[in-house]
Amino acid sequence: MSNKNIVVIGGGTGSFTVLSGLKLFNNLNLTAIVNMVDNGGSTGKLRDELGVLPPGDIRQCLVALAESPEILRQLFNYRFDCGELTGHNFGNLFLSALEKITGNFEEGIKTASDILSIKGEVIPVTTDNINLSIILQNGTKLLGEARIHDSQEYLQYPVKELQLIPKAKLNPRAKEAIMEADSVIIGPGLFYGSLLPNLIVPGMSEVLAKTEAQIIYNVNLMSKVAGHKQWSVEEHIRQLNKFIGAEVIDIALYNTTKPDPKLVEKYKEEGEPVVKANKSNKVGKTTLIGDDLIADGIFVNPNKKDPLRRTLIRHDPLKLAEALYRLI
Repeated sequence: MSNKNIVVIGGGTGSFTVLSGLKLFNNLNLTAIVNMVDNGGSTGKLRDELGVLPPGDIRQCLVALAESPEILRQLFNYRFDCGELTGHNFGNLFLSALEKITGNFEEGIKTASDILSIKGEVIPVTTDNINLSIILQNGTKLLGEARIHDSQEYLQYPVKELQLIPKAKLNPRAKEAIMEADSVIIGPGLFYGSLLPNLIVPGMSEVLAKTEAQIIYNVNLMSKVAGHKQWSVEEHIRQLNKFIGAEVIDIALYNTTKPDPKLVEKYKEEGEPVVKANKSNKVGKTTLIGDDLIADGIFVNPNKKDPLRRTLIRHDPLKLAEALYRLI
């Protein structure tokens, strides 16, 4: 197969999984386009105290694409668990320092990319300092990704409207990458927190409609959609199209393997059921393809200070990458 230009659109954890797997295929030129609304944890503190752009999801994508020695990858992911730096991630601090030194977030990313010898490119979807705002069906307005996901109302009521405040401009480099792509991969990731903040940036829907690239949507394993606890694969596609404002998804890739029943029950108790398809083959122009995408092992994060410390049902990076590679 000849070299292919692949663009992955998402946030941190989901894109990390996709990029980690696709990086193993030498004929893929990878570009990650990353949302810029994260304002929780270490990233939120740095945004508030230093006035920098959010480094957290960018860092995860850089580490996923890194070809540097393992110790450097571990360093960029290291999270302090004591002292005044408790909760901060070294990579986040490093990227914020580079932004201050260079005076430009994208220059900071390029420098970090060189240090980590990444295979590919990481691009912020916008370089505007923005926050996510949602309006729920009951009229409640929530500003900031962290506040949204901490809100009990967000868990109870469907989302009526989504906005970026202030209005953002699409990064020209992101537009260029999508127009030059052979395939664009969206997700997996939090529907409102990771995916849509990329897709509702003004100009993005037009670029996705215009590009000749094949557009693939990786549907989440578990539903974390507020107020819509029973969304099927098909409904995820419909809602994605609604917010994009056009039918642009060519293929939706979803998991067909049943996770560990004990874990399924645990997630269900937290209002996060397994995402299932209704045995449809098509939703509009979108073809649905199911495959075994789930990791066999159970992940338990040993760092008790890390926000992602619970047991997770997650995609297997290699299974997901192989399924995507067949489509590509």
